[in-house]
Amino acid sequence: MTAPRPLSDAPSIGTYAYEPNPRGNDVNIQSAPQVREYEAIADRIAADRPGSVLDWGCGWGFVSVLLRERGLSVESLDYRTDLEREGLVPLERFPEQPVYLTSEPVRLPYDDDRFDAVLSLGVLEHVQDPRASLAELHRVLKPGGTLYVYKLPNRSSYLEWVARRAGMYYHGKYEHDTIYTLRSARRIVDEAGFTVGELRYANMLPLTVTGSAADRLAGPIWGANRALGRVPGLRGLATNVELVATARR
Repeated sequence: MTAPRPLSDAPSIGTYAYEPNPRGNDVNIQSAPQVREYEAIADRIAADRPGSVLDWGCGWGFVSVLLRERGLSVESLDYRTDLEREGLVPLERFPEQPVYLTSEPVRLPYDDDRFDAVLSLGVLEHVQDPRASLAELHRVLKPGGTLYVYKLPNRSSYLEWVARRAGMYYHGKYEHDTIYTLRSARRIVDEAGFTVGELRYANMLPLTVTGSAADRLAGPIWGANRALGRVPGLRGLATNVELVATARR
């Protein structure tokens, strides 16, 4: 079997020659409090100075751009159904950053040991086969490479509980949604060949809010969100689980 081509050798499929990002609207990148979290994630990864980063399931690509602005070498990949041909295109909102589009739900178009770091931001909980996807991420990471996982839905989240009862979207509503606990997140990542170094709850407040008030109060909202996430007991009701892990060989 021929090894997948590195992204740098991949074909272009033309400017915007693909369906728009299917994940609803772009409220996440319009929300000032949510942007604070994205900036904190980019700062956290940049502090480790990885040589190369894969933004796996990059969505609109906002965090890819934040990482690049912090001096990192970033390759973006996103999944689309019904592609006639996979390859490179400019990101819809950030055309200076190319994204590799693929309709393959698990296999990645990269050689073994390709990246120093992989970011999963709101992705792992939606994939069809989490274990197979984690094995594939392990394959493309160098030995000792870092996996950053953010936005895993917490099974005990009070906001998810409210959303279910209010008839809103909640994680677990759709076929491939997976929700996690600290224990299950650690277990599935460990079984894929990673050693978990950081594991925590995150996000006590809803961050995806827009409007002038949210813009003005983005700093206090983000600060209160982080402070509440450090309260023992209460933090178990947070929206997310997040972890940082190292690829074993």
